[in-house]
Amino acid sequence: MPESNSDQQNNDQENLDIFTKDFFDILFKGNETTDNTELKRQVNTLKQAAKDQELTTPIIALFSKLKSIRETQKLSPKAFGLERRELTTLALKHENIDEHDVSVGGRVEKALPIVQEAITRVDEYISAKTEQAPSGFELWDSILETQEKIKSYLNMNDDDWNSYSGQIKHCINSVEELSKVIDLPERVIKEVTRVTKDYRMRLTPYYASLIQTKSANDPILLQSVPTGEMIDNLGEEIPPVAADHSPARLIDQFYPRVVTIKATNMCAMYCTHCLRLAHIGKKDRIYTEQAYEEALDYIRGNDQIRDILITGGDSFVLPNKILKKILTALDEIDHVKMKRLGTRIPVTAPQRVDNELLDILAQSNDKKPVRVVTQINTAQEMTPLSGDAFKRISKNVFAVLNQAVLLKGINDTRVKMWKLCETIQENYVRPYYLFNCSYRNPQFTHFRVPIEKGQDIIESMYGNISGDAIPRYIATAGGKIPLHRSNVQGSSDGDIILKKPWNGEVVNYPDADKGIYENERFAFMKP
Repeated sequence: MPESNSDQQNNDQENLDIFTKDFFDILFKGNETTDNTELKRQVNTLKQAAKDQELTTPIIALFSKLKSIRETQKLSPKAFGLERRELTTLALKHENIDEHDVSVGGRVEKALPIVQEAITRVDEYISAKTEQAPSGFELWDSILETQEKIKSYLNMNDDDWNSYSGQIKHCINSVEELSKVIDLPERVIKEVTRVTKDYRMRLTPYYASLIQTKSANDPILLQSVPTGEMIDNLGEEIPPVAADHSPARLIDQFYPRVVTIKATNMCAMYCTHCLRLAHIGKKDRIYTEQAYEEALDYIRGNDQIRDILITGGDSFVLPNKILKKILTALDEIDHVKMKRLGTRIPVTAPQRVDNELLDILAQSNDKKPVRVVTQINTAQEMTPLSGDAFKRISKNVFAVLNQAVLLKGINDTRVKMWKLCETIQENYVRPYYLFNCSYRNPQFTHFRVPIEKGQDIIESMYGNISGDAIPRYIATAGGKIPLHRSNVQGSSDGDIILKKPWNGEVVNYPDADKGIYENERFAFMKP
C-alpha cells in the first residue's frame, strides 16, 4: 500500500534530531492567532525565501524569527499559517543542504546562542582595547612626530636614525637629555636624577620615540626610566640571580639539560625591572675570547646538555662576528640540539635586524633549530618597524617566542594583556611565558602584581582569544614554576569536576578508567 500523508509526516518527524524536536515543541506552545499583519508579512517573506533558495541562511532566518516571536510575543507558527509538517520539511531541507548535516535545532537553539554569548564576553575588550592598550601601530603617527623632534635635538640624519650604530651612538643616557625631547614635569626630572646616580639609564632614540607623555605612567616610560622607588623600596636584596647556579665562567645552569651563556652585559636600553640588574653593572664590558672558550668547554664536556640559551645583557648586541662564532661552535657539538637567543633588540633598536644578522641566524638554523626569545611587555612596543623585524626573523629561525613580565601599570589588566598577546601573535611572535615580577630585588616592589591577579588575567583568556596566544604564567624560584590556578574541583563517580575559567561553569569530565590504564597487556601485547 502507498504510504499515507500521516505516515509520511510521522517519518519526517522521526528524522528530526532531538535538538529540533525540542525546538519545535517550544515553538508550537504559543498562541495560534494574531492580528499583526506586518508581522505576518515579514514571516511570509522569510518563508518564501526559505522555500525558493537552496541555501541554509534563509531557512535559519525564518526559524530565528519564529523563535524571537515565540519568546517576545508568545505566538506559535500557526498564528502565521505555518503547520508543523511544513516547518519539518524546511528543517530537513536545511540538513540536506548542510555539508555536515547540522540541524535547524542545533544551529538556532544551540550554536547561535553559544556564539552570541561568546561575542558578548569579548565585547568589552573589543570596545576598550584601542583606548586602554593602543599598539605602536595605532600610535604610529604620533611616534613619527616624536621621532622628528628627537632627530632634530640629537642632530641625527636619516642614515643615523635608520642604522643600529646610529641608534647606539645617540643613546639617551640621562633624564636631562630625555626631557629635551619628551615633555617631563620638573619634579620627575629631579626624582629621576636622584635615582640615576645609582642605576643606569639608557634609551635608544627609537625606543624614546614610543613614549606617550599624555599618560603620566606611560608603559614605555615606566620600563626605561628609573624612579625613586628603586632606592626607596625597603627589603633585603637576594644575591644576583643564578649566583649560586653558575658552575663555569659565563654559565648559569638550573636544569640538567639546559644552560645559559651570559655572553654580554650590554643592552641597547636598560629596563627598570631587569632581573640581571647587578650583572648589568655600571659600564658596558667586552668579554675576552678566552671567556667564551671556557664557557664552550664546559658545554663540550657535559654531554647531557642539549639546549643552550645565549643571553646577557642582550645577545643581539653582540657583534656579528662573535655571535656567529658562538653559534658555529655550538653547532659543532654533537649533543647540543637546540639554541636560543635572548633579545629585546627588535623592540628597542629594530634597525639592528639587518641581512647579515638574518643570514647568521638562517645558517645556524639550517644545522640545528634556533629560537629567538624576546620580551615584549606592552602592545605599545609593537610598531610597523618592530613588526617587520619580527617577520623577517621568523623566516630565518625555528620559532620566535615572547617571555613577558607581569608589571603593575604596564600590562596588569585583562584588556592590556589580551591586546599584547594578540598583537604580538599577529606579528609572528608566539606568547610563551608570562613571568611574575622578581621577588629577589626590593627595587622592583612597586612593579609586582599579586599572583591571584595574574591568574585571573591568564585564565580569562581561555575561550576568548586564540589558544596559542595564551602564555604560561610562571614564577622563577630556583626554576620555572607554573602559577595557573587549578581548574580541577574534585571528582565524583569516576568523573573529574572541572571549572571553566572563563565563566565559572562547573562540568563533569569522565576520567580514564584506571583498571584499563593499568593493564599493561594491550594493543600488540594482548595475549
